[in-house]
Amino acid sequence: MRAVVPLLDGAVLLSTGAALALAPRAWRREVPPGRGSREVPPGRGSREVPRGRGSREVPPGRGGRFGPEAALAVVVGLILLNQALFTVYVRRVHDGSAAFVARHLPPGWFDLAGPNALLDRLAAHFPAPELLAPTVLRVQALLELPLVLLAFAAVLRRLDRGLYVRVARSPLVPFAAASYTVAFCAVEWDLHNPYTVDDIALRIVSALVTPPLLARIAGREPPADRPPRSPVLFAVDLWLYGHLMLVLYDTVLLYNLGRLGGHLPGALAAVAALAVTAALPRSAQEPGPRVAALTATTGRALALFLVPALAIRYGASFGTPRLAAAAGLLVAAAALRRESLRLLPAAAAGLAVGCAVAALLPGPYFEATLLRSATGALLAASALCELLDTTRSRLDVLP
Repeated sequence: MRAVVPLLDGAVLLSTGAALALAPRAWRREVPPGRGSREVPPGRGSREVPRGRGSREVPPGRGGRFGPEAALAVVVGLILLNQALFTVYVRRVHDGSAAFVARHLPPGWFDLAGPNALLDRLAAHFPAPELLAPTVLRVQALLELPLVLLAFAAVLRRLDRGLYVRVARSPLVPFAAASYTVAFCAVEWDLHNPYTVDDIALRIVSALVTPPLLARIAGREPPADRPPRSPVLFAVDLWLYGHLMLVLYDTVLLYNLGRLGGHLPGALAAVAALAVTAALPRSAQEPGPRVAALTATTGRALALFLVPALAIRYGASFGTPRLAAAAGLLVAAAALRRESLRLLPAAAAGLAVGCAVAALLPGPYFEATLLRSATGALLAASALCELLDTTRSRLDVLP
């Protein structure tokens, strides 16, 4: 048995237990006004904060400008910059060949960018290219955790700002950082290479720095004056964010800058679509009981899966797949437990559609298939909830 198997299996068990214990406290936690709370006391919404009294309340319109989406964009920009500098390093120091590092890793890495005017000019004039040696694997090791957690925060914020603040400022994020770091380091060790020790050290540093960063960003979130997003629109947002993350994974996270051009039109379209969905007004009409229950269940599922998600994912490939599957089903059941009777038809429809999508429209790798399946399941469940709520409301008004 490989040493990584018991490590990942232990991470699956411990992270699932932590999620089941901590997530209910996070979504029930009261948040002070001005920190993503949906309830602002009368007369307090526009109060100026006295200076010099140590108040941390953020006046409306002043906080949240640098939210998780902006922080995520900064991290993505740094990863792209590292890829450009890595290309310079390979061209100048290793004569354009990445074989010095590629031989230590599985196939599918280091599809380098071809001739490019900007990169060629940068490579030709960059002084002391030997100083760019840290661009080989180490920068990615430092930035991968904030990339994943900020993406989660951005997605959760799209669904429910209040829940996003409660989760981001709860112990769930430090536990998630620890769980993800264990999973990342286990895989690093399994793919042992000359950079492994440096990468593990940088991942530990990242795990210590990232949770306070997320809590600080969430602490500046203005009051959530809008209701949670409808499940249908959230499913669209989920697919768009997921698509962008898969593009990053297939290109810059695997040092495949040469593939970025083929993905660029779709990625830009996804960014534009996210901007459009962010600007769409949310309905002031109260959702039906099943739609409201599905929205709440979706939020609980996200909070529950935050901590064990990566351990379950890597456990399915590098650990014990049955244990990872059982942990995933347990977390999903815990999210659905409160509304199991009301959402039973919708859950059945979503499960059927999700399985059909996975079987008929598989992606090129596990994460792509999972994204398609989850999006299809949520859309099917949302549509059935809308239909059942509409039918019920029509029956209620009949004489």
